[in-house]
Amino acid sequence: MAHPDDEILGCGGLLAKISSISEIRVVFIAEGSSCRYKTDETEEISEAIIIRSQAARKSLSKFGIDDIHFEDNECGRLDQVPILEINKLIEKHIREFNPSTLISHSSIDANSDHRRVFEASIMATRPGALNQVKHVLSCEIPSSTEWRFTDAFKPNYFVNLDESELQMKIKALLDYESEVRDFPFPRSSRGIKALSEFRGMQSGSEYAEAFQLIRSINN
Repeated sequence: MAHPDDEILGCGGLLAKISSISEIRVVFIAEGSSCRYKTDETEEISEAIIIRSQAARKSLSKFGIDDIHFEDNECGRLDQVPILEINKLIEKHIREFNPSTLISHSSIDANSDHRRVFEASIMATRPGALNQVKHVLSCEIPSSTEWRFTDAFKPNYFVNLDESELQMKIKALLDYESEVRDFPFPRSSRGIKALSEFRGMQSGSEYAEAFQLIRSINN
């Protein structure tokens, strides 16, 4: 994922559903906070990065996930990092963890960091490169994916959620205090529930998370 909180926004319900039966590694390519400050506000930046990484650990601990990696590239500036460098970071984690499934961002997100991570993920999981990754999915990030008004997220894979899984996602998001605002902002308890209800209506369930299946190989 590009930033801490993307993992909860994009697939927190899925984490609630599978974390007790699956091995999960979460990788953050950028720190997610420095772009909100002037470049000379170094103390404030350092403190914000620490607070956000602590929030990530607290949030993910709700799912029993402690395999968390912070690469801490500058947020909002991943388009200035050679994509090969981001690709190599992702490849390193693929080699170490050997996942069967990788979840990344959508190619149409309004956030440029998200799009950059998606591009690098596609490179890292291309067939014949590190082919142990059999399934590649994109997730949607409320306050980014739906704000790319010239394009739309087109899900083709849905994960049904029950009430407890939805509430677990919402509670995990609330650990990111700096990222949550009041409704109608998408990163709010009500906003998360509303999106889950909408995706549930699309897929014939009460609540759901939506994904785009980019590639799947069945042996």
